[in-house]
Amino acid sequence: MHQPDLKHVVNISKDTLMDQPLLSVIICVYNEEENIKPLNKWINDSLVGINYEIVYVDDGSTDSTIRQIKELADEKVVLVELRKNFGQSSALYAGIEQAKGEYLVTMDGDLQNDPSDIPMMLNLAIEHEWDLVAGIRKNRQDGMFLRKIPSKIANSIIRNSTGVQIRDYGCTLKVFKSDLAKNLGLYGELHRFIPVLASFEGARITQVDVKHHAREFGKSKYGINRTMKVIIDLLLMLFFKKYMSKPMHLFGTMGLLLALIGLIINTYFLFQKIAGHEIWGKPMLLLGILLVISGIQLITVGIIADIQMRTYYESQNKRPYKIRKVHTFKGK
Repeated sequence: MHQPDLKHVVNISKDTLMDQPLLSVIICVYNEEENIKPLNKWINDSLVGINYEIVYVDDGSTDSTIRQIKELADEKVVLVELRKNFGQSSALYAGIEQAKGEYLVTMDGDLQNDPSDIPMMLNLAIEHEWDLVAGIRKNRQDGMFLRKIPSKIANSIIRNSTGVQIRDYGCTLKVFKSDLAKNLGLYGELHRFIPVLASFEGARITQVDVKHHAREFGKSKYGINRTMKVIIDLLLMLFFKKYMSKPMHLFGTMGLLLALIGLIINTYFLFQKIAGHEIWGKPMLLLGILLVISGIQLITVGIIADIQMRTYYESQNKRPYKIRKVHTFKGK
């Protein structure tokens, strides 16, 4: 495990303008009234010597979470209060939009992530120019059957499906470069797939062991019911990875295949009709007709999706590629 070296971090922090902190710590909270004060103190004690801000995003809490934040707020604290409970991805997106730091940290508000790991992760990102440093919860303090085992299965499926070899997708503690975080596009429930989204942007990603603590106050907002959401979002990630800029390759291929099978079936029945056999009402004939119609529809969807992708890129002056650096060399 990489050992922290605060010297490099502190030197950069001193050179950072006071109106632009080096680090923004983004914490999404929902009914965490008992955790706010100890968490805020823990962060302040852990980030001594670093120019930072703490961005709390309240995701529609119904307890005294907002009041607790306001009572301890100082010049380092930013409170983003959402109108209702939008979910973790939307809350995280709101925090990223408001953050001013050159580097952003995401962490949970339940005291399970350890803020003392942040300087080590930040130093790792700066010193080795990583775009994303992801935490791996070492000695995870959660239930075995409802949390650990489902998490291990989900992590394995995501790794094998996407090719992004992150060991712990469920660990919220991460350090990003700001420009990467602000271009991730977190919608729906995609916060679980941040490393995958980052890899789509061409990010350099590493991972490091971090500490993990058992929850002391409040109730966990996670449950076994999120499994179906993970599977649905995984299908979306696979589409993004392979067909985001060329949807016609997916829908067109499927459409042509179905239409071809349908044509073969219908040609067979055409010859049967010519030979004088009664064919109307046969299930295979109806299947052939259905396959041809479905194939045409899929091809049409592919054409429309391709047009939308062109509009997406061209209307916003986006490019289907990402440039890390442009090197120029003077003649010798």
